[in-house]
Amino acid sequence: MTKAELVARMAESGDITKAAAEKALGGFIEAVTEAIKAGEKVTLTGFGTFSAVTRAARIGRNPATGQELQIAAKTSAKFSPGKELKDLGQK
Repeated sequence: MTKAELVARMAESGDITKAAAEKALGGFIEAVTEAIKAGEKVTLTGFGTFSAVTRAARIGRNPATGQELQIAAKTSAKFSPGKELKDLGQK
């Protein structure tokens, strides 16, 4: 599903305009991004949790040459699905 398709579904199910749905989606994305940058978790009960994960610096290897190289520490976003999403495939 593309962003445009998601906006269209949000507009239809929320009985709002596509412009309002796009604005709401943009606000959601911005709020989650800011929270993760601040080190906070965003939990949507039944859906899942967005959080920041920090990976420590480590030694890696160039697969072409076999030479060791330093890989810097990195912080990125993580999504953990909630129970309802996890149980989708189970009946």
